[in-house]
Amino acid sequence: MDGEVKDKILVEVVYKADYCLPCYFMDEAVREVLPKYAEQIEYRRIEFLKKEGKKRFLELSCSLFGDDVYRNCRLAPVPSLFIEGELVSETIPPRFELEEAIEEALSNRRIR
Repeated sequence: MDGEVKDKILVEVVYKADYCLPCYFMDEAVREVLPKYAEQIEYRRIEFLKKEGKKRFLELSCSLFGDDVYRNCRLAPVPSLFIEGELVSETIPPRFELEEAIEEALSNRRIR
């Protein structure tokens, strides 16, 4: 069982709406690699303009900026890519960078 992944890693994209082209292309970049990692990652699109996405968007923003979210209205970038709750990119990553980030997160979750 050595090298087996304990659980799926969580990959999230902060997404405004379909009319936001950077959001759309960030989502597409992740969806392109999903088949390769289907058994290893869980993908969520955080649509913060919708009720269900607002809470998670606030959680991610607070993880980045703490109290500055409330004091200075600092929010997570849009779009942005998070893996395991950590900001990985606020620009659309090339496929190789996305795969490297996923591989790194997976290696951190392996059974020792």
